[in-house]
Formats: sequence, C-alpha cells, structure tokens
Amino acid sequence: MSLPQPVPPSWKDLGKSSNDLLSKDYYFHGTSLEVKTKTPSGVTFKVQGSQTKSDAIIGDIEAKYIDSKNGLTFTQAWTTANVLKTQVELENQFAKGFKLDLNTSLHPDKNHKTAVLHAIYKQSGLHTRTAVDLFKGPTVTADTVIGRDGFLLGAEASYNVTEGKISHYSAAAGYNAPEYAVTLHALSNLHNFHASYYHRVSADVEAGAKAVYDTKATAPGVALEVGAKAYLDSAAFIKAKINNSGVLALGYTQALRPGVKASFGLALDTQKLNDASHQGPIHKVGCHFVFES
Repeated sequence: MSLPQPVPPSWKDLGKSSNDLLSKDYYFHGTSLEVKTKTPSGVTFKVQGSQTKSDAIIGDIEAKYIDSKNGLTFTQAWTTANVLKTQVELENQFAKGFKLDLNTSLHPDKNHKTAVLHAIYKQSGLHTRTAVDLFKGPTVTADTVIGRDGFLLGAEASYNVTEGKISHYSAAAGYNAPEYAVTLHALSNLHNFHASYYHRVSADVEAGAKAVYDTKATAPGVALEVGAKAYLDSAAFIKAKINNSGVLALGYTQALRPGVKASFGLALDTQKLNDASHQGPIHKVGCHFVFES
C-alpha cells in the first residue's frame, strides 16, 4: 500500500525555492520601511513605504482580520495612489481543502475597478485553481498541478468568454526532493522557456540558478542567473547573485533584536566598473527595515 501523497505546490509556486533565492532580500532600489503590529483581538496592521528614484514616497496601509475558527480572512488596504484593495478568503467551509478568494480594487480618481474570484481545491497529489476576472473579458483562468513521489506536472490556460477562445496557455514539469528542486516552465503559449534549480547544500548554505529563453526576444541567447545564500549565524545571512550581463547583486540581512530586522543591498555592473566614458551611476544601493510586534 502506497503512502499518501503530499499536496503539491500551486501553479504560481512551482520553482518558488529558486525564485525566492534569486529575488528576495535584495534591497538596492532605495530605502523602504515595513511596520507590523497585532492587536489582542487578532487584527494585524501593516504599514509599508519606499522612496522612488524621483524621491516620492509610495506605500500602503493594510489591516487583516483572521477568524481561524470559521476559516475567514478579511484584508483591507489603502495605498498612497488612492487605491482601495479588499480581499476576502473563506477556507474549508464547503469542503475540506476548498477555498474561495475574492480580490477587488477600486481607484476612485480614475473610475477603475477590478474583481477576481478564485476557487482553490487541494488534496493529496492535487492542487487546482480557477480564477474569474469579472470585469475583464470576462476571462476564466484555470491551472492544475499533480504530484506523485516528488514528480510534478502542471498546466495553465485562460479562456476569454466574450471572444470564445483560449487566450493564454502554459505548462510546467518538475521534481521536488527535500534537498533540491528542479523546475521547467513553458510559458506565454509555449514561447518563453524557464529552467531553474534549487539546492540546499547544507543547513547553512543554499544555491540556485535560473535560465530563461524567449523565442520572441529581439536579443538572441539565454539569460542566466546564479545565486547563493549563506547563514552567518541564527540572526544573519548574506546573499549573492550574478547574471550573464555581468550585474552582481549582494544582500545582507541582520536581526537586530526580536521584531527588528535590517537588510542592505548593493548592485554592481561589473562590466562597466573601469569604463570612464560611462555616464550615470553604475551601481545601486538600498536598505530595508522591518519592525514587528
């Protein structure tokens, strides 16, 4: 008798280990701040903001209420661009493993609104989602990932109800093991190909890489990026990555005390370090601070 299969990752989380390693914790686009607080009644508040190249401050304030007993999560956010965002999640109420998720946004200044309803169902060896964009199309997007013994197979497709045709489709395959993961994506109607891997070398070291080939790109060739993460101790880690264009990115994150974390980032164009004729900055620096209570 075979053992029960674990729930596979969702379509959007295929290759997540490699993507997180190569994209998260690199703060070199200015200064940003994130403050999180939680009330005794279970309401969580989050305020975050960042400084752009034009010195403008953009950010949002978010409130989240979680009713674990009834499987309800309600999130409300208001951004500095005067966009109101609302998310309502209801889980395990109609069937075990079934979740409804409604995301809406309203921009009063531009009279623009969106509403997307997600239906998610997951069980042993299966993770499937359906999304209906109520104001655009309407368009129905569905994706499914099946998994067995570490092997993963997934597909995604979008159907425009008004036009009566499939507007988008993609496929993916991968293998997940405790120490490593390999994922292959064929996106954008099978015109854009991604290959990624993630390897936990030891308890303190992680490594990964990603290759991207776009059949419709004006510049030929494959874009390649490799990176690594090393824990210095229980409160600090460093990250580094470099791509085939010669851009080197470094990140350092330190927990200063419980609830306070600081991250610093640096990006260097290594091919132009000694180019005296180059105009403009060849490097980027930034920092990010998190306060949580």
